[in-house]
Amino acid sequence: MGKTKNRWLIALAAIAIQLSIGAAYAYSVYTTPISSEMGWAPKEITYAFTIMMALGGISAAFFGGFVEKNGPRKSAIVAAFLFGFGQAGAGFAIQIDSLILFLLTYGFLSGLGLGVGYIAPISTLVKWFPDRRGLATGMAVMGFGAGALITAPVAANLIGSYGVSTTFYILGISYFILIILGASYIAPPPKDWMPQGMQQAIDSGKKVMKKDLAQLTAKEAVKTRRFWMVWSMMLINVSAGIMIISVASPMSQEMIGLSAAGAATLVGIMGIFNGGGRLGWAALSDYIGRPTVFTIFFVLQIIAFTMLPNVGNVLIFQAMILVIVSCYGGGFSNLPAFIGDLFGTKQLGAIHGYLLTTWSMGGIIGPAIVSQIRERTDSYVPVFYVFIVLVSIAFLISLLIRLDIKRVAGQQESQNTNAASKGLNLQESNN
Repeated sequence: MGKTKNRWLIALAAIAIQLSIGAAYAYSVYTTPISSEMGWAPKEITYAFTIMMALGGISAAFFGGFVEKNGPRKSAIVAAFLFGFGQAGAGFAIQIDSLILFLLTYGFLSGLGLGVGYIAPISTLVKWFPDRRGLATGMAVMGFGAGALITAPVAANLIGSYGVSTTFYILGISYFILIILGASYIAPPPKDWMPQGMQQAIDSGKKVMKKDLAQLTAKEAVKTRRFWMVWSMMLINVSAGIMIISVASPMSQEMIGLSAAGAATLVGIMGIFNGGGRLGWAALSDYIGRPTVFTIFFVLQIIAFTMLPNVGNVLIFQAMILVIVSCYGGGFSNLPAFIGDLFGTKQLGAIHGYLLTTWSMGGIIGPAIVSQIRERTDSYVPVFYVFIVLVSIAFLISLLIRLDIKRVAGQQESQNTNAASKGLNLQESNN
C-alpha cells in the first residue's frame, strides 16, 4: 500500500481547500465596485451571494453520497472546477455585461463548488484523527472562516489595480490551483488506522478510546431521533449566528451609538471570533464532549440575548455579539466530530451533507426574522426576545439528546450482555 501519509499534511491539504471556498464570505468587497462599474443595483448583485449560500447547504446534501462513493480527492477536484470556474466565470460575465451569467457563475456554479468542497475533506480528517476529532475538524473549518479575512484585502487591492473583471480571473484561477494542490495529497487512511502509540496507550489503560454510539448509513441515521435533534440545534444556532452577522453593523450603530468606523472594526473582529471559535470550541470538545459544548453554546446565547436589549456599555454589547458569533462558528466545527460520535464514520460525509441543509435554511430564516421585525417595530429589541425563545428550545434539545444517547448506549450494553450470556450458555452445553 506504500508509506502512510502524514496526517498533519492531510490537515494542511484540507485547510487549503477550505481557505479557497471560504473566500465566498468576502463577497461584500465586490458589491460597490461592481455596482459602480456596471450600473447594476446592489440588490441585484446580492442575489448572486444569496444563491451561492443557499446552494452551499443544498449541494452539500446532494453531493454527500458522491463524496462517500468517490472519496475526498475526486470530490475536491470537482469542487476545484465548479468553484474556480464559477469565480473566473463571474469575471467574464462582468466583461460582457451580463447579470444573468454573473448569477449563474458566481451564484450557481460557485454554490455547487462551495457545498462539495466544504464536505470533501471532513470525513477523511475525522478518520485520520480518531484521538482528536474536534481539533482536526476545527482546523479545517477554521480555514473556511479565515478565507474571507485573507481574501477581502487581497481582492480590494486587486480591484484597485486591475479592475473587478480581472480580479475575478486572478482569484478564480488561484482558488482552482489551491484546491487542486489540496486534492493531490488528501486521501483516507488505511482501514482501522491509528496514530503511532495510540493502540499501545489503549492496551496499557493510559488512554480510554470512547467508541462511536453506532455505525449507521445516511439512510439509517435520518431515521433516528438524535439526527433530528442535532438538525434542530444546528438550525437554531445557525439562524442566530447569521442573524447577528447580517445586521451587526447597523444594529450596533443604532443601539449603542457606535460610529461607522467602529462598526466596521467590530465586523472585522467578528470574523476573527468566527474563525477562532471554530478551532477553540472544537478542540475543547475533545476533552469535555460534544454534547456539553452544544449545551454551553445555548447557555451563553441565552445570557447574551437576554443582556443585549438592556446593555448600554459599548464593550459589553460588542462582547455579547462576539460570544454569539463564536458559538455560530463552533457549531460548524463541532458538527462533523459529533456526527462521528453518534453515527460513526461509515457515511459521515453524506450525513454531514444532510445536516448542512440547516446552513441554507438558517441563512434564510435568521435574516428574514430580523428584517421583518425591524421593519414592523422600528426596533431590534424584539428580535432578541424571539431568539431567547428559540435558543431556549435548542438548550432543552441539547439536554434531551443526552438522554437519547444514554438510552441507546444502555440498549447496546444490554444486547452485548445478553449476547455474551447466550455464548457462555452455548459453550457450557457443548462441554
